[in-house]
Amino acid sequence: MRTKIVQRIAGRTNEEMVRECEKLLRVVRAERTIEKRKYKTIAGVKHAYIEKTKERMFKPDPAVEERLERSIEHYKNMNLIQLRPYQEDIVRRGVEKLYAHGFVYLSMEVRTGKTLTSLSMLDRMDGVENVLFVTKKKAISSITEDMNKLCPSYTLFTINYESIHKIPDIKWDAIVLDEAHSMGAFPKPSKRAKEVRDLLVKHDPLVILLSGTPTPESYSQMYHQVYGIKRNPFAEYKNFYRWCDDYVSVRQKKVNGMFINDYSHGTDRIMADMAQHMISYTQAEAGFETTIDEHTLTCPMKQSTKDMIKKLERDLVIEGKEEVILADTAVKLMSKIHQLCSGTIKFESGNSMVLDTSKAEYIKKRFDGKKIGIFYKFKEELNALKQVFGTGITTELDVFNNTGCSVIALQIVSGREGISLRKADALVYYNIDFSATSYWQSRDRMTTKDRQENHIYWVFSDGGIEWKIYEAVKKKKDYTLSHFKKDFNTKEI
Repeated sequence: MRTKIVQRIAGRTNEEMVRECEKLLRVVRAERTIEKRKYKTIAGVKHAYIEKTKERMFKPDPAVEERLERSIEHYKNMNLIQLRPYQEDIVRRGVEKLYAHGFVYLSMEVRTGKTLTSLSMLDRMDGVENVLFVTKKKAISSITEDMNKLCPSYTLFTINYESIHKIPDIKWDAIVLDEAHSMGAFPKPSKRAKEVRDLLVKHDPLVILLSGTPTPESYSQMYHQVYGIKRNPFAEYKNFYRWCDDYVSVRQKKVNGMFINDYSHGTDRIMADMAQHMISYTQAEAGFETTIDEHTLTCPMKQSTKDMIKKLERDLVIEGKEEVILADTAVKLMSKIHQLCSGTIKFESGNSMVLDTSKAEYIKKRFDGKKIGIFYKFKEELNALKQVFGTGITTELDVFNNTGCSVIALQIVSGREGISLRKADALVYYNIDFSATSYWQSRDRMTTKDRQENHIYWVFSDGGIEWKIYEAVKKKKDYTLSHFKKDFNTKEI
């Protein structure tokens, strides 16, 4: 069984802990001189003399000395990771908030080191032995990498949100919730939010929430992120609707001819009441000077693909021998055109097919010899990429970072957060998402403190819908059905 190290004294740095353990070890090994009068006979004459010997002043359990030796080694090894001055400051402030409130929300922009900062923070808390880190599946490897560099005194267990039900049945002293805004659905909580709440209620741990964008679309997204935390500022409210009475300007909006309540207009009071629990830090404050070198590239698609798009716009249906493409609503028409512009389609039956690999072939030729990350939108687009790149493409970050594999494909929604593509020469977008959040988050995946320039390429079909989506999201607006109807002069369906 591994010898436990000396628990960090609250607020002490690694250097201070090394000095403390060395001082204790000197005490444990302290010696004293023992003088004994002895006699010896020389030529029949008895002479007295003093014999000096050394002995330990204390006789501790051997495990104590071993523990101190290991602790010194541990805290020295931790110094292999040098936190930046701003990270050290955030750690100190975060520790204060954890002791005061039991939780802290780190709103640190991408690549400012929120993972390493949170892990370091918990290493300076008393009594923390078991830590659960909940994140996205794609991010687990990078978090494990940070943990191995940091070498914390506690045991860290990392798991993705979808596998919370598989966590070991032990007492969790602290829980870190990465990309916490993913729990921000409202008015009803998501399955993820409810599972996390149950976990927090059961263990009552220290909690650290992490997100570069805590409320990307509405302040109302904050409630379900924290409602499972015992000492959250909204704890007196039994549910979201009660909370809305004081924190949300509830309005009505018309959807499909019906008026429904719109809870998205959260007031500034939400963030004001959260302020004492939050620590925010931006790339600009960290001194990032990365330039985004962004390009749009035009890829010609097969004429057959263009013809299908025109026919679908005109007839709203394409019937084949075995499958049907049906666009009997404006939403379905928008989605089908979006798919076709990148060479794939999902049929009315639920089956999908790659119709045109022009984009994948264009990317392979254009970026030959480069180490690239590719973001795709629809599942079938990954199959198109695999058809063209074969074994030269991976979906695993470990493989991309640690082998000669030069291409990684990531679904844009799942890959836009929590992962680092710092080893990529460029980011290439096979398709674009309707969400402005996806646009702004995903394009920062290569950003590091030391990188001077990010090269980003958007591959759009000639005359396709992607261009219109791009114009909206770069202005921080989601591409909606109203945009589509205006852009394509679509009649009411």
